[in-house]
Amino acid sequence: MTNSFFRRILDLLSPRQCPGCGRRLSVSEPAVCHRCLLSAPVTGFPNAPYDNPMARMFWGLVGMERVAALFYYEAGGELALIVHAMKYYDRADVAEAMGMMLAERLSPSGFFEGIDAIVPVPLSEDRLRQRGYNQSECLARGIAQLTGLPVYTDVLGRVSFKGSQTQLNARQRKGNVEHIFHLLGGVADVEDKHVLLVDDVMTTGATLLSCADALKGVNGIKISIATLGFTRS
Repeated sequence: MTNSFFRRILDLLSPRQCPGCGRRLSVSEPAVCHRCLLSAPVTGFPNAPYDNPMARMFWGLVGMERVAALFYYEAGGELALIVHAMKYYDRADVAEAMGMMLAERLSPSGFFEGIDAIVPVPLSEDRLRQRGYNQSECLARGIAQLTGLPVYTDVLGRVSFKGSQTQLNARQRKGNVEHIFHLLGGVADVEDKHVLLVDDVMTTGATLLSCADALKGVNGIKISIATLGFTRS
């Protein structure tokens, strides 16, 4: 009751807008409006996390388990605008709220069963300083709020930032991120554990494949992957 009251007061003083459509948010809408969430095309991958178009891109990797994205990512769509706000407009709050929603929608399928920890895809130090936060880590912390899973940010590191993936084709994306992820000192925390690798959007899979390749060096590790969006090929 109290939180709702103060939210209403704050919304009157400083109305919040949906990053997807610009519509004013209601008290019951934490960061994104219900209309945008309902209009975003769902993948159905959580219902088949071992065999879907995204999961097949990781078949054959040692220790790979469940793989799913919640929405299809389409350029110019509401989800694209939401992700853009998460990454470039200082909306860490949106990323965390979307992480909570991701957890809510994946949980009924048993997606998190047996998972021990969450590892977000890291940013380079330069990009982290520039942006001020890692949107994938914010997504992970949103997931953690509902699942209670620990989030480890000291397991994977990124050697350098070679430039945006946005304008690159599949082959260029693969070369851009190949061998740039490495294990950090916190790797002992995930030995013999099942970890969930989290990122915002998967396009060609180059970034996540590179992360998974680095994680394969951890003793006894199992890897599952969850993203907010997936780009249709």
